[in-house]
Amino acid sequence: MKKQWWHDKVAYQIYPKSFLDTNGDGIGDLRGIINKLDYLKELGVDILWLSPIYKSPFVDQGYDISDYYAIAEEFGTMEEFDELLAETKKRGMYLIMDLVINHCSTEHEWFQKALKDPTGEYADYFFIRKGKNGNPPNQVRSYFGGNAWEQIGDTPYYYLHLFTKGQPDLNWNHPKVIESIYKMVNWWLEKGVAGFRIDAIMNIVKDTSFPDYEPDGADGMFTANKFVNESAAGTYLHELKEHTFAKHNAFTVAEVFDNDKSTLNEFIGDEGHFSTMFDFSAHLLTYGEHGWYDAKPVDFNDWRRVITDSQLLCQGIGFLANILENHDEPRGMCTYLPTYAQNEMGAKMLGTISLLLRGIPFIFQGQEIGMRNCHMDSIEDYDDVSTKDQYALALENGLSEKEALQVCYHYSRDNGRTPMQWTNETQAGFTTGTPWLKVNPNYTEINVASQEQDPDSVLHYYQKLIKLRKMDAYKDLFVYGDFVPTYQDKDLIYAFYRVYEQQKVLILANFSDQAQTLDFTDHVKDILLTNDTMVSIEEGSIIVNPSQVIVIEVK
Repeated sequence: MKKQWWHDKVAYQIYPKSFLDTNGDGIGDLRGIINKLDYLKELGVDILWLSPIYKSPFVDQGYDISDYYAIAEEFGTMEEFDELLAETKKRGMYLIMDLVINHCSTEHEWFQKALKDPTGEYADYFFIRKGKNGNPPNQVRSYFGGNAWEQIGDTPYYYLHLFTKGQPDLNWNHPKVIESIYKMVNWWLEKGVAGFRIDAIMNIVKDTSFPDYEPDGADGMFTANKFVNESAAGTYLHELKEHTFAKHNAFTVAEVFDNDKSTLNEFIGDEGHFSTMFDFSAHLLTYGEHGWYDAKPVDFNDWRRVITDSQLLCQGIGFLANILENHDEPRGMCTYLPTYAQNEMGAKMLGTISLLLRGIPFIFQGQEIGMRNCHMDSIEDYDDVSTKDQYALALENGLSEKEALQVCYHYSRDNGRTPMQWTNETQAGFTTGTPWLKVNPNYTEINVASQEQDPDSVLHYYQKLIKLRKMDAYKDLFVYGDFVPTYQDKDLIYAFYRVYEQQKVLILANFSDQAQTLDFTDHVKDILLTNDTMVSIEEGSIIVNPSQVIVIEVK
């Protein structure tokens, strides 16, 4: 594997709207990010990924872009963005943007022109088709529920939106669309952005005959995946890379749900379309058969299996991006830890595993202080379009309002979007105004300020963990070392070695509520890190306490 500048980096996702508000309007802004760069530097992260900050009507939190060359005034100005970029570089850090190019906003100039003339030049920038017998062209279901075709006024024409009706899909078969996308991507890279997180990219190629398929739900519709042609996307992605990313040695991380070994090399190998892609294997375990309402808690054995399989799958091919949570997922410690482990010990244990796996670790804002899911009093407290759809679906399937709200507590995307908890002061120090989304009431106990003063806090532990990963003595091991699973026959134990040349380190974690005594024949060279007060190793055995994780260098 060719060595690249991003291989040894730790990334941190910022959800700007919820990070820090400096002007009292209840919405986080670029100035807030600038003000916290030293905090992020001290944490030890290298790459900052900003969720969308482009001009947008925010139908889907900025993933509906109306102007790719402008900063949303809610976040600040282009001058402030340039300042953020300069200050980031000054600290030896890198900034990557969100790249949303499967769709844009209905307020984008192109779509507004298409609306005025559904048969004109700009109509071909999108998928605009005549309906059939007064109905949409077919019965495809949007990812957010409802038909993915929206009628244009009282005309017989409809436009396609695989996401919300405010997000019309762009036509990647149109040369002018592709040329404009290349130009925009290069404009940001030339400005100094180090790369992109690439949103929903596998949706760009559709079967443009738009056939009807058999319904797969009670609504009489079928899922969009049936005519999204992922296998045909490779040519488009290769050309996108050649015309943009490769010219600037940019770092790219793709939102791709594909862990097929036969195609993985095309995505993240030395000549792959992207630098890396997120490992969503654990997140996929949270899906219900029909929706959130019939999803089951993640089983530890399933979680251990899919993470292990992903690690072994990419070994020798490239790096996956390892995550516990993001803006589209609930908090990791509330998802992957048993209830008895949803505490500071558990947060440290889960973080240790994630950051010491083979691959590029991504931390989501607040993860480093153990932020958790937030109970909302009613569905009106939620902002997320997907949550509102899933709440309605739960009610339709017989759940009470209380039960449907509990489902949202476990699975809502807004769990990751509640404001960052900086202090124990009003609104968690996030804003002096009214926050756009409810602050989690637990901010009085869980916040940055209090953890900065506590040497045993989750925050200080994350700092030590990242420092360990970057130490000269272990950097090559944790970056390039092989992943070797062990203790797989032990219930509620997750353990693996990282092995590089003559070095070998064991990461050993106990997910049970009881101390476990394990056979241990390795010769200890050093205890590098633990989240507990002590490590008990006797001849031939090791005791691992509940929620304890131990990082051991062995001979």
